[in-house]
Amino acid sequence: MAKPKTVFVCSECGQEYSKWNGRCTACGSWNTIEEAEPAPLIGGKSAAPVGELKFSPIDDISYEDETRYDTGISELDRVLGGGLVKGSLVLIGGDPGIGKSTLLLQICGFMSSQHTILYVSGEESERQIKLRADRLGVSGSSNLMLASGNNCESIIQAVKKSKPDIVIIDSIQTITSSGINSSAGSIVQVRECTNAFMHLAKSEEIPIFIVSHVNKDGGIAGPKIMEHIVDTVLYFEGEKQLSYRILRAIKNRFGSTNEIGVFNMDDDGLHEVTNPSEMMLSGRITTVSGSAVVCTVEGTRPILAEVQALVTKSSLSAPRRVATGFDYNRLYMLLAVLEKRTGFFFGGVDVYVNIVGGLKLDEPAADLAVALALYSGLCDKVIPEKLMVFGEVGLGGEVRAASHVRERVKEGARLGFERCIIPKQSFSSLSKAESYGIQIIGVRTLEQAFRAINAGKEETK
Repeated sequence: MAKPKTVFVCSECGQEYSKWNGRCTACGSWNTIEEAEPAPLIGGKSAAPVGELKFSPIDDISYEDETRYDTGISELDRVLGGGLVKGSLVLIGGDPGIGKSTLLLQICGFMSSQHTILYVSGEESERQIKLRADRLGVSGSSNLMLASGNNCESIIQAVKKSKPDIVIIDSIQTITSSGINSSAGSIVQVRECTNAFMHLAKSEEIPIFIVSHVNKDGGIAGPKIMEHIVDTVLYFEGEKQLSYRILRAIKNRFGSTNEIGVFNMDDDGLHEVTNPSEMMLSGRITTVSGSAVVCTVEGTRPILAEVQALVTKSSLSAPRRVATGFDYNRLYMLLAVLEKRTGFFFGGVDVYVNIVGGLKLDEPAADLAVALALYSGLCDKVIPEKLMVFGEVGLGGEVRAASHVRERVKEGARLGFERCIIPKQSFSSLSKAESYGIQIIGVRTLEQAFRAINAGKEETK
């Protein structure tokens, strides 16, 4: 029998090569190609016995008995799409110390009162997990079982024997399969162990949480194929210097990928933030220029955030442009539009844009707030305290319509804002019979928005 050829796989995208390269031609990453064992050949003799494929008409398939578990954390349930689906495989990633294991232990504290949970750690001993649980106030329950081990086959055997309702694996990079001759955390180990846990979750109808490390670029470690295997990919975002954490769904087969969960990290664990808008605006200074309030929408939730822009004289031949929480290339585009369409010159100044609270604004409706903050910082004009804005800015200097207009306006009125600048085209999304309790100003261009800041309104609803 011929010896199988060695293959090399990129740990970032999963692209396979017949020989080693320094750079992956598929994703462009450097030094990410590693040696891996080839998959068993299926041609000729089968690698495993083949069973008959069973199929059913789609109309005969019912999902009325689908079970969703309440995790006890409403922010997590929101991101999962309404709760933890029975038989699902959920991957949780994030920077070290961001709160992955803390969140899972807090879930155990609530769910162990009604469900049996098996918590398997390949990084900590059972005593260490118990110490962390006591610090977080997780009560001792006979339904919560702890295990320390890193053999994939042993974990699967224990799950089939004990039949727990929920399984937690912390983390996948420490788990190894005895049938694979490679170290823990390698591409083939991560891929095959994830595959094994996926089959376990589906065959036993047990939801499984898998914790994954991140690589140096902040992405989930391991080949991209691991993200294709699982049902849901959750990612923790946040700065270590800040106490706020954002849980975001990158992939979700059972719900929307637009929802986020907001948490506050304290000494005794993660606490839910039920009013993110109020949290994002706390401590805001309203007497300085360069500050604007935008209403962004994450899934179905409107969130008010503060956009700060600092424009200062530059001593460099090439002025600096720094963006935190906002797309760097979009900042350059807005600066070009402001110079070309409104006549404001930013060529000799350094520009710094920051989204307060660690929030990342990736929707076009944040353009108008950034543009107004830049205008305010350049001209040193203070934007009124009770004014909020949203709208997309086009290359012609026009302000384009945004989605979820009604929800954004009502959120601003709920938090006490008195005026709201919106795209004029968005008036059609508002009901004339409904009273919003806020002055709504419609603008078509950036110049109209600048005048509306201090001079009143272009059109009021």
